[in-house]
Amino acid sequence: MNYANLFKIAIKAIFANKTRSFLTALGIIIGIASVITMLAVGQGTKMSIQANIAEMGSNMIMIGPGADRRGGVRQDASSMETLKMTDYESIRDECTYIKAISPMVNKSGQFIYGNENTPSTIYGVNKDYLEIRQISVAEGEIFTLADIKSSAKVCVLGQTVVDNLFPNGGDPIGKVIRFNSIPFRVIGVLKKKGYNSMGMDQDDLVLAPYTSVMKRILAQTYLSGIQCSATTEGVTDKATEQITNILRRNHKLKDATDTTPADEDDFNIRSQEELSSMMTSTTNMLTILLGCVAGISLIVGGIGIMNIMYVSVTERTREIGLRMSVGARGIDILNQFLIEAIMLSVTGGIIGVMLGIGASYMIKSFAHWPIAIEAWTIVMSFAVCTFTGVFFGWYPAKKAAQLDPIEALRYE
Repeated sequence: MNYANLFKIAIKAIFANKTRSFLTALGIIIGIASVITMLAVGQGTKMSIQANIAEMGSNMIMIGPGADRRGGVRQDASSMETLKMTDYESIRDECTYIKAISPMVNKSGQFIYGNENTPSTIYGVNKDYLEIRQISVAEGEIFTLADIKSSAKVCVLGQTVVDNLFPNGGDPIGKVIRFNSIPFRVIGVLKKKGYNSMGMDQDDLVLAPYTSVMKRILAQTYLSGIQCSATTEGVTDKATEQITNILRRNHKLKDATDTTPADEDDFNIRSQEELSSMMTSTTNMLTILLGCVAGISLIVGGIGIMNIMYVSVTERTREIGLRMSVGARGIDILNQFLIEAIMLSVTGGIIGVMLGIGASYMIKSFAHWPIAIEAWTIVMSFAVCTFTGVFFGWYPAKKAAQLDPIEALRYE
């Protein structure tokens, strides 16, 4: 018996029981649609996080004070005073693998203009901070070196702060706002960046000269952190090593000897490359988990196919006996039922792919979640469909092929 005839017989058998065939394929349809949708959400989230990290600067390096142990109690890193202006100056002058560097101090509080007020955070930085964080000024200008030297009370606003303090759409340039009770003249507005993948508003900030924040707001001489960017992403590790050596020397930390261990660093260095690697690992695990959960429905769908094919063999025992009595071989019967199982699963897979793609775009449209439908997910879906049809259709088909023709003809 040739395969063309086997396909015709399989199609007739499927259409003879349309409702049952559809319900059999429904498990595959739901399984494939679930897999494609979950993988699309997982991949979309991963790509969104990677894009946001790239927007922040993929070669950015963040230096912060390290936690210290005093009297057996580990202190909060944010309260440490281990980073000084001399550290910033040494890294700026000596590190050959960085192209931009900015000291950083910050303070949260209430910003006031007229009858309007909004809570936000003021960051004391220098001009390099814009290059490091890939921020640009949309209106006005950034503060100058002269402003930094004179601790000028000038600032640049993020778009969220502008919207909250100037709800009627007034021009903030030249206006004087107050941070708590300290006046700052607005000289610029930052370009809007929106929310990142972690739900943080990247426009809810105010930038000012670091000297102004240190002297007029915090009254401190130490830094909350130092941010810099490596010349290229490939030399981030070398830059980190160089910065570590400079800070250990400045802080007079002893290296290990034959008799004594090395002093613990009183600073922390983190890079975007490290953050990107960690987030990628996490999102990959999440995507695999989502795919596995959705794949359970594929297994259920496969069991449904096996169950229905088993029932079909039982119902068509006399038909099988008749075919074998007129010359059909066991392999022909095996192929006939295998083809039916594969056709059910592949048809369900095609419908499931279309449903999965549609569901993914619905999630993007209504829930505003990032999605990414990649070709390999669709190819994998068809491969799984075929495998499911063969795997779960094999046992019923083999049972049909092993029937004794005489006993099959006698079956009632």
